[in-house]
Amino acid sequence: MSSSSGRGRSARVAVVFGLLAIAAIPAGVLAAQFLARVPLLRALYVSVGIALVCGIFSWVAARRARLARARSVTPSTSRWPQVIAWAALYVGLTGALALGVYGTLRGVQ
Repeated sequence: MSSSSGRGRSARVAVVFGLLAIAAIPAGVLAAQFLARVPLLRALYVSVGIALVCGIFSWVAARRARLARARSVTPSTSRWPQVIAWAALYVGLTGALALGVYGTLRGVQ
């Protein structure tokens, strides 16, 4: 019973952190648009960092849920935590890559 509870908890944590990571960058852009004191670039620095950290947490929790599911006697077929975790990780890495390219171009200029 505890492995099923742990698996479900890990899957829920993966989904929550994944959705937070996916929503972090658009939330940062909206914050920069609606709040006059928040410049866009600073909002992106913060939101991309949050997206990357939440994406990593989501990926770790989804992996843990997948391993618990593999050890279970009655494995679940839900792959949504893994899909959301990978999407969150891609969003965070893509944002970090975009900021890295921007910083490189600004440095060369």
